[in-house]
Amino acid sequence: MRTPRNDQLSETGRAGKRGKHVPERRCVVTGEVAPAERLVRLALGPDGTIAPDVLGKAPGRGGWIGVTRSELEAAQAKGKLKGGLARALHEGAITIPDDLGARIEAQLQRATLDRLGLESRSGTLISGNEKIEQAARRGQVRLLLHASDAGEDGRKKLAQAWRVGEDDEGSGREGMILPVDRATLSMALGRENAVHLAVIDARAADRLLAHLSRWQFFTGWSRDAADRVSSTNPRTAGNGTASTDSDKDSDASDAY
Repeated sequence: MRTPRNDQLSETGRAGKRGKHVPERRCVVTGEVAPAERLVRLALGPDGTIAPDVLGKAPGRGGWIGVTRSELEAAQAKGKLKGGLARALHEGAITIPDDLGARIEAQLQRATLDRLGLESRSGTLISGNEKIEQAARRGQVRLLLHASDAGEDGRKKLAQAWRVGEDDEGSGREGMILPVDRATLSMALGRENAVHLAVIDARAADRLLAHLSRWQFFTGWSRDAADRVSSTNPRTAGNGTASTDSDKDSDASDAY
């Protein structure tokens, strides 16, 4: 199954190595099996309507998907998604909203932004060029993130500091450009002009990457760049498209 990139960064691989049970589910579209944390759950409502449940907490029965948005919508148009869900849920009378793909993407974005907010409040995420550069040069940065409208000069400067701090100059390691702008990030974090972000705790980076990788995979965002960077750095993901704006930071079924 084509699962989200950076799967080596999640807790799944570590849990497997420690001998802990890793829950798996079957994709109702492809029929292939993968760890549940890499998939998206679709919940069956009391009225038979299917709704996304990206946190996997909705009550009742549900099925799982491990495909991109474009693949999901193609399967939906051909009736393959409905057939797969009907078999997994043992329920023929189901209704799938036409905008299911958009709803899933919106939930994945919200879950990721909420996670960023939680890490910010817990002190594991910092912002501001000077703070990030200092932490990066000390080898404290575990994940470097940028708003989609972050300036190229600011991104390159922080990436260079990160490589220096990790004694990894010449590797091409860069931060991840998020598919949301500074206004969206600032609102999510409750900070003014949040352009560059850095995670300074390894477990916090894992938690964020679990959300980021699913969002990234489902939307198809920056996948090639993520492949390139993850191959050189086992702790973080890749880069996306560039911007030239200047930066001014403030400090299967469930029973399977």
